[in-house]
Amino acid sequence: MSTTFVPPTTPLPVRQPRTLPIEVRVASPRRQLPEGELGFGRVFAEHMFSMEWTPDGWRDAKVQPYGPLSLDPAAAVLHYGQELFEGFKAYRGHDGVVRTYRLSRHCRRLAEGAARLCMPAPDPDFFEEAVRTLLRVDRDWVPSAPGTSLYVRPTLIACEPFLGVRPAEKYLFFIISSPVGAYYAEGLNPVRIWVEKKQVRAPRNGLGAVKAGANYAAGLQAAYAAKQRGYAQVLWLDANEHKYLEEVGTMNVFVRIDDELVTPPLEGSILAGVTRDSVLALAREWGLKVSERAISIDEVQAAHARGALREMFGSGTAAVISPIGELGFGDTQLAINGGRIGEWSQRFYDELTGIQYGRRPDPFGWTRALD
Repeated sequence: MSTTFVPPTTPLPVRQPRTLPIEVRVASPRRQLPEGELGFGRVFAEHMFSMEWTPDGWRDAKVQPYGPLSLDPAAAVLHYGQELFEGFKAYRGHDGVVRTYRLSRHCRRLAEGAARLCMPAPDPDFFEEAVRTLLRVDRDWVPSAPGTSLYVRPTLIACEPFLGVRPAEKYLFFIISSPVGAYYAEGLNPVRIWVEKKQVRAPRNGLGAVKAGANYAAGLQAAYAAKQRGYAQVLWLDANEHKYLEEVGTMNVFVRIDDELVTPPLEGSILAGVTRDSVLALAREWGLKVSERAISIDEVQAAHARGALREMFGSGTAAVISPIGELGFGDTQLAINGGRIGEWSQRFYDELTGIQYGRRPDPFGWTRALD
């Protein structure tokens, strides 16, 4: 009889000692694409990290050549969606040094999300060491052209083969990486956003606050329809009243009304973005007026009507800062800041990327050089 998996009740279930050995198997070198042809998420580095979990704990931690996974057709992830992931970047500075950005926070966030999905999580310290081991092996895959980086995607999936709704008793944790250019083709240029008033991304206290794949699948239809209308992404409103701002695409959203920077509060339906937290920390360090509060689409429209809507932008790992130049409501378009990049959007982007690439001081200790 198999050991029953007890669903975790704390943010950091099933801790793994940092002494777990990591085996390294090096592949034969592969040809890399020119950095100007990278795009986003289509090219993958040479190696991957993986390890497995059973009720006896984590085992078989290794860095190995990148390649396909072998899953049973009955694997729980394929039927019940017990899966989540993280996403962060490694940057090569002008000095040639490779740096990670707030890596420990991303490692903790995956553990917190795993608890919500009744999944065992790697110990955050061991997770961080696994990432750094993989980056050392694939150091040459971190691009150096301006605006490029190595996007890292850790993923945790349920791989026990069974049909039945319960937490699985076998899991696979793996990390892949991808040298990337800009996330949006527009780069830092303001994007057009469709205000979605029917479909919703996630209800409060559902899965919206964790990086579960189900959140992203739920948004595909509305995002596709928005692109058919000529918009880059969707502005999501709350699930109850279809009134209050939640996220923009897969990013947290910020609104500047006069000289107040407003972002929706973390109340169980949106992700606690690491870039969101960085923007808030910088804004407070600079003495800006910051509010984490509910903001309705009616308030946004009213601010625009009286000339107080100064700028809007999304924040996230992939694009860092993405200015919003226009909101679409049916046949109505609402231009923001004349369709130009806002003053604060530009300042946050310059400061964050300056820290990430080592061009500016890092007073918060957010970056760490790869040894």
